[in-house]
Amino acid sequence: MKRALVTGAAGFIPSHLCDFLLDRGYEVIGLDNFVTGRRSNLEAALKRGMKLIEHNIIDPIPESLVTGQIDEIYNMASPASPVDFAKMPLFILETAARGHRHLLDLGRRTGARVLFASTSEVYGDPEVHPQVESYFGNVNSVGVRSCYDEAKRYGEALTVAYTREHRLETRIARIFNTYGSRMRPDDGRIIPNFFMQALQGQPLTVYGEGSQTRSFCYVSDQVEGLYKLMTSSETRPVNIGNPIERTVLKIANEINALCGSRVPLRNLPLPENDPKQRKPDISRAASSIGWVPRVDLETGLRECLSYFREELKRAPGGIVTPTA
Repeated sequence: MKRALVTGAAGFIPSHLCDFLLDRGYEVIGLDNFVTGRRSNLEAALKRGMKLIEHNIIDPIPESLVTGQIDEIYNMASPASPVDFAKMPLFILETAARGHRHLLDLGRRTGARVLFASTSEVYGDPEVHPQVESYFGNVNSVGVRSCYDEAKRYGEALTVAYTREHRLETRIARIFNTYGSRMRPDDGRIIPNFFMQALQGQPLTVYGEGSQTRSFCYVSDQVEGLYKLMTSSETRPVNIGNPIERTVLKIANEINALCGSRVPLRNLPLPENDPKQRKPDISRAASSIGWVPRVDLETGLRECLSYFREELKRAPGGIVTPTA
């Protein structure tokens, strides 16, 4: 039986990853400080025997906290919503710097392979389309999004430097826009916002004219890609995302129709450095780790509709305030 440590385990994507690993017979240790994660995301995993440790990876990880052999470490820890960028920029930077260094040290101590969850945000507002892993990006290092963009860029550099110096087995996944159940309803990203607004009869907030594009990957595809990368021999950064590209306006209209609400759209100014285009080139993922996404957007959005309806029922007073 393999043992895996998943940090940020109570978050959206990593909680699904914990379930995925348990399905494959892993012993799973989850670690989270619950800054943005939700304990409810781990209910099923905990019932199946997952061990949960409450700890902030910015602080050193005592040897007594994570004991025994660890085969794989998935560093999924980081606030990832634009809402979080304004609230905790220093925390985000330290999570990718000090926090990831502590996990690399743990990997060296235990002999574990370490996967760093990077992001498409390392490409910034890209001037190359679609985005291929060899592209260095177009990032504003002093913009409002820089705490996240530069944190992930530094985390990649730290991973590569550590590998070169200590010959640690590492992997780098560049995650593109992901969606599915367990997203926070007030997350502030496009899909939770549109669903919460449509289900409550509120105008859908569209930034700019809605002509900017995104490529959304369903969470089950995403975690399979992360696992395939971790267990592959590929040591270069790999884009994990769905290359089917849609405009924000089209996504708004699809969710509006799916909810049966037909509410109007509300246009707000485009945020600073908001990417105009986002589409992964997944040639490397297909050829080197044998991964391509399988869930189409229409199917994934139908699954989301059921989830967000339930979230709305559980909310105090049946009201959720989306972040505009």
